[in-house]
Amino acid sequence: MNQLQKYTWLIDTIRRAGKITHKDLSDKWERNKNLSDCRPLPRATFNRWRDAISQQFSIDIECQKTGGYLYYIANPEDIDDDKLKKWMLDSFAVGNIIGENLSLKGRILVDEIPSGRDHLTTLLEAMKENRVVNITYRPFKRSHGYTFPIEPYCVKLFENRWYVLAHNVGYDDMRIYGLDRVESVEVTGDTFKLPKDFDAAGYFSTTFGIVVDNQVRPERIVIRANEDHKHYLKSLPLHHSQRLIEDCGDYADFELYVAPTYDFVMKLLHVGAMVEVISPVTLRRTMKGWISDMSELYKND
Repeated sequence: MNQLQKYTWLIDTIRRAGKITHKDLSDKWERNKNLSDCRPLPRATFNRWRDAISQQFSIDIECQKTGGYLYYIANPEDIDDDKLKKWMLDSFAVGNIIGENLSLKGRILVDEIPSGRDHLTTLLEAMKENRVVNITYRPFKRSHGYTFPIEPYCVKLFENRWYVLAHNVGYDDMRIYGLDRVESVEVTGDTFKLPKDFDAAGYFSTTFGIVVDNQVRPERIVIRANEDHKHYLKSLPLHHSQRLIEDCGDYADFELYVAPTYDFVMKLLHVGAMVEVISPVTLRRTMKGWISDMSELYKND
């Protein structure tokens, strides 16, 4: 087990407990034989981990001396407000939990991410130093790959696939590439300057998924989810701008401010008749066109 897994175990255990004594922490650690080899957690080790967590994650584990020396996370908002940090800690926490229960491996099912972890690692290393990379990229409809230089700006995970948003040097524009279609990545000695005003979250703020189309402008969209699907949208919004307008029992209306690109339309079609586009009219017509084409496929059945 590496140190990062130990740190995330400690953070997650304290997060879930709210407040906990060192003895209870040590007992939980000792019972987790896959992590601890059935050994207790010495206080000196615990204090070293606290210091490392503070330095690496800016997460402060403090001690409440009244009531039995209870340890707690003093700044939980720093986790909740940082999406990347929360995602990373949650992912490691889930990995730790699964690691504790490998005897159930035949009963724990996960989806594979076809993205080439080696390429992701190389791109992240290049991004640290703003290095130009040469990638060999083979689109789905092409029989062979093409090699060209890109300046990697950011990476994004969407629908179990990793993507890199990059400045294509040859075409002098921004493009996005699926890592599952990247055949090779070579870091060059050339560097680039990341624009000072570049904001990865802002770039995708009015986009659903990874398609950014300058010809499709973001707009207010109202959708109606039926009684069966409204709960899914409440628990897992389609977009960060989603807001509940009204819950009428049999259905609920939601509004979003997003560009109705291909990705967004495909997501709505995915749930079929459980969601209806109320406005704008242009999007209703787009949905109607797709539905009509689908109906045509099955008209002879």
